[in-house]
Amino acid sequence: MGDSIPGTEGLTRRILRDETLLVLALSLGASGVSALISFVGSVTKPGGLKDQAATLNASAAPGRPWLDLAWQLFGIASALVPVALVAHLLMREGKGMRVIGFDRTRPWPDLGRGAVVAAVIGSTGIAFYLAARGFGANLTVVPEALPDVWWKFPVLILSAVQNAVLEEVIVVGYLLRRLGQLGWTPGTALMASAVLRGSYHLYQGIGGFVGNMAMGVVFVWLYRRWGRVGPLVVAHSLLDIGAFVGYALLAGKVGWLPTA
Repeated sequence: MGDSIPGTEGLTRRILRDETLLVLALSLGASGVSALISFVGSVTKPGGLKDQAATLNASAAPGRPWLDLAWQLFGIASALVPVALVAHLLMREGKGMRVIGFDRTRPWPDLGRGAVVAAVIGSTGIAFYLAARGFGANLTVVPEALPDVWWKFPVLILSAVQNAVLEEVIVVGYLLRRLGQLGWTPGTALMASAVLRGSYHLYQGIGGFVGNMAMGVVFVWLYRRWGRVGPLVVAHSLLDIGAFVGYALLAGKVGWLPTA
C-alpha cells in the first residue's frame, strides 16, 4: 500500500492520497466540477457573458420566510461538514486544527492581519471584477437576492463566514499539509491550491477564475509566512461580508455597481 509517512500515525501515502481526494470530492473539488459545467453552459448560451447573471444567496422558498430561513441555515451548516471532517482527520494525527493555525491562540493578530489583507484585496478585487465584466470575460455577479426580511443580513454574514472557513481550512491549511506529506514541491502545491480556488469560481466566468486564482497565490504565500489559516479566514469573511451586505445596500442606488 505504500511507505508509511512520518508523523501520520503509520498512514501510508496511498491512504493520505485517497483521503485527500475524498475530502475534495465531498467539498470544493465537486464545486469545481459543478462550476466548470456551469461555465460551459454560459459560454455556449447565446449572448455575452456580462448579459448573464450568477446569483449567490438566493431565496430557497420564495414567499415563505420561515421555511426560507430554515433552508438557508441548513445550507450553511451542511456546507461546514467537510470542515468537521478535516478537523477529525487532523485530530487523528494528534495535531488538531491548531496545526494549520485555526484556533483561538492568537485572536488579535489574526483579526488585525485579516483586516489589512481584506482592505488591500477588496479594492483590487472590485476593480478587477468591473474590468473583467467590461471586457466580456465575466458574468454579472449578484451576491444576494434574498427577500427583505429580518434575518436577511444575519444570514448573509453567516454565509460569508461559512465560505471563508470552508475554503481557507480545506484549500489552504488541509490541502497544503497533505500535499507536503505526499512529497509535492512547495511551488506545485501552491499552484494546485490556487487552481482549485479558481476552478470553483468558474461559474462567474474567466475573470472569476483568474482573479480567485491570483488571490489563492497570495493566500498561500501569506499562510506560509504566518503559519496560520486564522488571518485568511478573517480576510475572506470580511471580503464576502462586504460583497454580500454591500450589494444589498447599494444595488440600484449607485451607477457603477452592475445588477442583473
